[in-house]
Amino acid sequence: MASQTLGTSALGGHFVKPTDSDPYRYQTGFGNRFASEAIPDTLPFAQNMPRRNKYDLYTEFLTGNTFTAPRAENMNCYLYRIRPSVVHRGIERLPDNTDLTSTFLPINPNVHVSPRPLVWKPFDMPSKHEHVDFVDGIKTLAGNGDPTLQEGLAIHVYLANASMEKRAFCDLDGDMMIIPVEGRLDVQTEMGRIMVKPSELVVVPRGIRFRVSLPDGTSRGYCHEVFGSHYTLPDLGPLGGHGLANPRDFETPVAAFDIDQTPWKGKRSL
Repeated sequence: MASQTLGTSALGGHFVKPTDSDPYRYQTGFGNRFASEAIPDTLPFAQNMPRRNKYDLYTEFLTGNTFTAPRAENMNCYLYRIRPSVVHRGIERLPDNTDLTSTFLPINPNVHVSPRPLVWKPFDMPSKHEHVDFVDGIKTLAGNGDPTLQEGLAIHVYLANASMEKRAFCDLDGDMMIIPVEGRLDVQTEMGRIMVKPSELVVVPRGIRFRVSLPDGTSRGYCHEVFGSHYTLPDLGPLGGHGLANPRDFETPVAAFDIDQTPWKGKRSL
């Protein structure tokens, strides 16, 4: 009698499942090549830019560095959109925010160099009569360099008591790391949605539009921007092959979209 071997094979990739405090699914890994689709069998097979996409979607290519960068450092993404991102009604200059800056050169009169250690007390949350969302609640503490030189960094705090309603933000200065200390952040990006809790952090790459909602009503925390480079994991040295933050501990959103015909406003930092 012939022997029979029983077995099985995976039917899908590994996803982080939703929880009571986080309703979204994620793929895991740091610096990986991810692919996901909100509607099955939508992504083109064996090519990036077919003559015609399924559902007449628009192909867009977003890159985070020069086209001639080494392959290992070439960070990019293909997006398949319902509408192209270049469709808008024009651009206008907004009033300057005196609490926010990204230029830390001596020519900036608002920048002061101090040899003394500086300590900030907790900033006051906006009053109930104020409507302050994530973008309007950012205040700069320190930094160096300038984003136009593609060198330096900036450190901010944020205090918010309102969600960004019909409004998105795009940081063109650099990658932004957001660390909530109080209250969760529901971050809607062009790549999908992320729920960020205190003790966690989220990184939004340069040039990615995103919107922040406050499921807990208010939130405060820190922001860190890096100009001209990207965040990487440090070498472990004597710790060996595993320890501290492992690549598998990082979560990436899966594709999502909204059907919304109402006008939105977009804000960019330049």
